[in-house]
Amino acid sequence: MSLVKNNPKFPSVFTDLLDYDKFFGNDFFKGFESNLPAANVIEGEKSYKIELAIPGFKKEDVKVNLENEVLTISAETKAEKEDKNEKYTRKEFSYNTFSRSFQLPKTANSDKIDAKYENGLLKLEVAKKDEAIKQGRKEISIG
Repeated sequence: MSLVKNNPKFPSVFTDLLDYDKFFGNDFFKGFESNLPAANVIEGEKSYKIELAIPGFKKEDVKVNLENEVLTISAETKAEKEDKNEKYTRKEFSYNTFSRSFQLPKTANSDKIDAKYENGLLKLEVAKKDEAIKQGRKEISIG
């Protein structure tokens, strides 16, 4: 069954209820957006490469874990700033966190994963299993 908007049999409010953006306005769900870092996933001949743009994090803030062939990258920073004066005290807190997971393909060798972090860019390289690496052209003799 398909729903046709502006059908004269149903009031427009009914169909608008099903269209969240239109009913609540474009900004209603803005607070629910996720702050996942941008990622590039590249399949090379001998490995998979994952790049995450995570500026503002230090190397020691970032954790990379592997469990059940799921690679999880997460980071967390906390900062507190206090400004005291005779007439006032101001405290500011800053908290930033994310977690992003990638299911490794069956052709990935989870024993060979390298990670490097430099200038806000995390680069991971997951080697492929030997049997998954394309072999060069091979000529087969006909008997």
